[in-house]
Amino acid sequence: MTAGSGEDDIIARFFRPIATNPAARGLFDDAALLTPPPGCDLVLTKDALVAGVHFFPDDPPDSVARKALRVNLSDLAAKGARPLGALLALALPRPLDESWLEAFAAGLGADAERFGCPILGGDTVGTPGPVTLSITALGAVPSGTFVPRTGAAPGHAILVSGTIGDAALGLQARLDPARAGFAGLSGGEREHLADRYLHPQPRLALAEALRAHAACAMDISDGLVGDVTKMLAASGCGGLLRAGQVPLSDAARAAITAEPALLATVLGGGDDYEIAATVPLDAVPVFRAEAAALGVPMCVIGETHGGQGLDLVGLDGQPLQLSRGSFSHF
Repeated sequence: MTAGSGEDDIIARFFRPIATNPAARGLFDDAALLTPPPGCDLVLTKDALVAGVHFFPDDPPDSVARKALRVNLSDLAAKGARPLGALLALALPRPLDESWLEAFAAGLGADAERFGCPILGGDTVGTPGPVTLSITALGAVPSGTFVPRTGAAPGHAILVSGTIGDAALGLQARLDPARAGFAGLSGGEREHLADRYLHPQPRLALAEALRAHAACAMDISDGLVGDVTKMLAASGCGGLLRAGQVPLSDAARAAITAEPALLATVLGGGDDYEIAATVPLDAVPVFRAEAAALGVPMCVIGETHGGQGLDLVGLDGQPLQLSRGSFSHF
């Protein structure tokens, strides 16, 4: 890269102002310099977003930036980690839309400050295709306290944070607003679902409680049923999940009441970015109390057992089969 190139100008104008942490070295180097906290293990994660796949091309650019950072922070939260910083790779189509880039950088900088995850560097490139971006997030946990996906055992409770299905319903409502489940929603209910799709809420506040009490955890990104199934398979045990105990927002409940078939979207639609965890039964009360004190409700939605797979019980108490338990790119 030559001095004074277009890429230099993009970095100087849009990203240097938000990369204020000393580890970023002003974005003058090709790498950041980060000293891990004493007595901690590093946790690293990476997610990519593509216009037309993970977000709509006409989504507000600041929302795109916030979603890109937050989906990575959700992964850190599920491991019990606190953020240390992030690296951004951004592929932009030509001609460059400077107003889009300005709003994107502003949203990224605001969330980096809000969640204590400084931007440390990255790369910007041109592409003939849609906007594509990837963030690598770095976090830290006290040595030996990483919360794995592999720690579940028979006799644990299965819990999930927040509410489930809002983002998936928000996507469907945007694609088909006249659908029976959405036509009767209030403006506030529609806005809630749309916001949950645009702006995930990483549960970083849960990190310490997860480290103290959870046997395993993962963030719910592709769909509750599918992701819990993956978690239990990685742990070598099975489980039972009760749809009637899955926490719902008022908006999601109203949509399902109007169109019961939307329950499948809630359970398997994805984009929740909530935390699923298994916790030994005797630790559940204190874990839930600590989470509630942090403003993050945790609901028991089932339990693990010594078999394999995940059994799903519907709202009527009968076995329920979903055609798709989670989203897959391939």
